[in-house]
Amino acid sequence: MSTPPAPMRIPPGWPHCGHGSDPATDPVGCPGIHVPGHTACLAHLDDDDRTFYLDGLFPGADVDHRGTPFTSALVLALREALTDPTTRSIHVGEALFSGAHFSGDAGFAAWKFTSEALFDGAHFSGRASFGSVTIIGEPIFDGAQFTGTADFNDAHICMSHFTGAQFFSTATFEQTQFADGTGFHGAHFNGRAIFDNAQFSMAYFGEAHFSGEADFNGAQFTDTANFTETQFSSTASFRDVQFTSDAHFFQAQFSAAEFFQAQFSSAAVFGHTQFSGPARFGDVQFSGPARFVGVHFSDDADFRGAQFAVTPRLEAMVCAGVMDLSGVVFKEPVALEVAGREVRCERTRWESTATLRLRYATVDLSHAVLSFPVAVAAHPTAFRVSNFTGTSMAMSESLLAGHLPAVQVTSVRGVDAAHLMLTDTDLSDCLFSGAFHLDQLRLEGRCAFAPTPTGLHRRNRIWPYRWSRRRALAEEHHWRAHTANQPTSPRGQVPSPRDWRTGPDHPDPDLTPDPEDVAALYRQLRKAFEDGKNEPGAADFYYGEMEMRRHDRIDTPPGERALLWGYWLLSGYGLRASRALGWLFAAVAATIVLMMGLGLPDSSPQQVATGTVPAGGGKVTLVVDKKDPRLTLPVGDRFTVERFDKAVQVVLNSVVFRTSGQDLTTWGTYTEMVSRFTEPVLLALAVLAMRSRIKR
Repeated sequence: MSTPPAPMRIPPGWPHCGHGSDPATDPVGCPGIHVPGHTACLAHLDDDDRTFYLDGLFPGADVDHRGTPFTSALVLALREALTDPTTRSIHVGEALFSGAHFSGDAGFAAWKFTSEALFDGAHFSGRASFGSVTIIGEPIFDGAQFTGTADFNDAHICMSHFTGAQFFSTATFEQTQFADGTGFHGAHFNGRAIFDNAQFSMAYFGEAHFSGEADFNGAQFTDTANFTETQFSSTASFRDVQFTSDAHFFQAQFSAAEFFQAQFSSAAVFGHTQFSGPARFGDVQFSGPARFVGVHFSDDADFRGAQFAVTPRLEAMVCAGVMDLSGVVFKEPVALEVAGREVRCERTRWESTATLRLRYATVDLSHAVLSFPVAVAAHPTAFRVSNFTGTSMAMSESLLAGHLPAVQVTSVRGVDAAHLMLTDTDLSDCLFSGAFHLDQLRLEGRCAFAPTPTGLHRRNRIWPYRWSRRRALAEEHHWRAHTANQPTSPRGQVPSPRDWRTGPDHPDPDLTPDPEDVAALYRQLRKAFEDGKNEPGAADFYYGEMEMRRHDRIDTPPGERALLWGYWLLSGYGLRASRALGWLFAAVAATIVLMMGLGLPDSSPQQVATGTVPAGGGKVTLVVDKKDPRLTLPVGDRFTVERFDKAVQVVLNSVVFRTSGQDLTTWGTYTEMVSRFTEPVLLALAVLAMRSRIKR
């Protein structure tokens, strides 16, 4: 507990006692006002004069003891002089204690002040007891210093003033009733300040400083509550507080703040407020307009279960921790602007349109209820907010230094995606399982999905292979990581691009999606892209759907799986032109080799016409015949330039489904028949794959 500075020795503005003055060291002496008819203050009267003065007082009398030093015994004597002997209640009229010094406990408990009570500049060295006091007039404690505990519990005070008052120990105002307004402007609470269940009409705490805990639990503010530029260096608790009128926390500074189940019936203004510790607004009801503009949260911001009955302004907020909006109800349109590390919207209810403009954030929309369109978009630049002069300025994002400004959506499970639009978001780890109407989801801008693993891999540590480059859903990553028995990735560590990403429930098989489930997700998202006239964007999702059907051993029949294997092997489901062209070139090369080695005869057989001329003349009948093509050349003579040219002509005509007219051996005839079927098919698959990438 700190010690207040020594009071300045300035002559007071009333005739003062001067006891103990010293021209050299203390020219003022005792500043206590003269007791009427005497030249000394109450503390320095002789015993007989003091007794005579006190005996002359009566309940309800006015007292003036400005600057007087009081001991506990002297306060008690004054109390007895003002006590009604019948009711034992203490009544005083106008009470002037400005600049008084109470060196011991000051017992004013249960006093009733029927007029002004002035304690401005008073100094309470011991316990100041004002419990159950009633002050009907205007009490003034401006500049008062309370070194010990200040007890105002159950007091009834009208138009009180505590401007610049300093409380160096605990200050308790439990169940105190402040009527007609109260002012703690610039007050300083070094110890704990307790206002639990207090009742305020108009309350002004502007520029007050709470160094210790500040408790306003259960308090009621029936008129404006003003905490502009108030500083809370420790925990500030406003649990179950009722703000009937406007509540202003403009530019207030909080350490940890607790507003659990508070009720704001009118405007709640938190403009440019700073929270250096956790801020909890759980189950708060905002019946009036709530304004969180330019707010900085250095830790978590918890709004779970809060309700916004009218359109709030939640703009240009920066949150270094988690902004939890789970279970929040927005009954009117809302635009939410947050630059934060994580935004949770689990089971959040939007009963009207909403736009979430975010930066740096990881967003969880699990089981959110969307009754109207809701858009989640990545904001490209720092949010701007108006300063005090009306000039727009960019919000500082220093709390998020070292993080990327990209927005990542991690889950839309249980969401009716018919009302959801995602713009420029990262969906690499987004869980779609359990979402409804995914085929109606709108994806705008550059929405990124997780790529397949990179690099060269080996199957059974022998056969090399690469994964086809494409966009893949997080559910496929989780299933493949499970089937490959990959170890669980450490939490918070960036996954290796060479591996499949493990899921949150890895390696539990019951919680890992099956190929059938993943195929349905791919199918719905493919339709969403196709309905958006983005055929090339839908290609990867068609590929993923076919992949899952190919690996589905339960719902896909073996014959269908065999066809899918062939479709995948030959052309990547009609989406990999390079693969189809590769097979086509291989088929053409193989056909050319077969034609040169087995299909082309030694030479083209000549036609031979034979017939018989009748002896007596007459009609001659000719029979035209041709020998079967034969191949008798040695193997080394079959692979020549001339034969290569003939083989190329035969094969190229087969590719376009035409006959070359070239004489062929029996082997060559069957080879040409096979090539005239397979090679046009491969060419068609290559054309189909190219068309799927450029179609609009």
